[in-house]
Amino acid sequence: MAINRVLRIAGVLVASAAIVVGCGSSTATTAPSAAASTGSRANIDIEVVTHGQASDPFWSIFKNGVVAAGKDLGVTVNYSAPDTFDMVKMGQLIDAACAKKPQGLVISLPDATALGASVTKCIGQGIPVISANSGSDSYAKLGILTHVGQDESVAGKAAGVKLAAAGGKNALCVNQEVGNAGLDARCAGFAAGFAPGTSKVLGVDLKDPTTAQQKIAAALTADPTIDTVMALGPTGSTPTIAAIAGLSGRKVNVATFDLSADVLKAISAGTMLFAIDQQQFLQGYLPIMFLTYYNLYGLMPGGGQPVLTGPGFVTKDNVATVQANTGTTR
Repeated sequence: MAINRVLRIAGVLVASAAIVVGCGSSTATTAPSAAASTGSRANIDIEVVTHGQASDPFWSIFKNGVVAAGKDLGVTVNYSAPDTFDMVKMGQLIDAACAKKPQGLVISLPDATALGASVTKCIGQGIPVISANSGSDSYAKLGILTHVGQDESVAGKAAGVKLAAAGGKNALCVNQEVGNAGLDARCAGFAAGFAPGTSKVLGVDLKDPTTAQQKIAAALTADPTIDTVMALGPTGSTPTIAAIAGLSGRKVNVATFDLSADVLKAISAGTMLFAIDQQQFLQGYLPIMFLTYYNLYGLMPGGGQPVLTGPGFVTKDNVATVQANTGTTR
């Protein structure tokens, strides 16, 4: 086991646990499993169910964190996700994961109303649950032990302030999953930070990137005063940059949430101002660590509050450092 690496990251989690947001607290009372009395990591199986596919550049890094934690800690992990953003299918995957009676469950929580019944049923069976990535505003109400991620409203507001400072007055917020509470919060936070400038949400379907690009281009063409585009992920920023490239001579500031090789290239080239980094590798890694130590020793950081992994900004000043780790931890 890469014990030195585990110890270093344990230091990160202790520091991170001290940085919390929100006023809610978890009421979960799920007890550690029998693994705590035997001290056997080999008996610990942890299921991971998210709304993001591992083929997505963002979620592939999240999954890297899950896999690395399983290897470093000597526990079994299993990752699953629906083929598309589908809450019915995700609920079914959560039900299937809980039916295996694992020693822990990690979930993303993009829609607490749609997934709540499956999550609370799992908790009622005595399975400890941690949410990651999305769900910072609703995990405590369901009895989830803690949440690992970033506050999407805070991150969105920070992005809005930064783009307003760059001279923005009229913006589009390109949302590829309207109805995803986390992404909706990003756009709402962005609008608050961008004020007194105006911001409009543009919903796109990224299963068809060509149509998405055409829709973004049409919106920009219809309103020549739009000078800013905020994308909510790498798959949304790619058609955005392509659409802007087709507008001869027009300057539009672009930024995005989350990282990919294409995003980092765009920042280096100066066609994108910045990207918000929520460090999704840690969002995958830390919940596995937390649940492992919860099963072994009854430990859980955060005090029921979320453990924050972002936001951070990647700009032209620090992009080279981030690029050196592309595809593994970034």
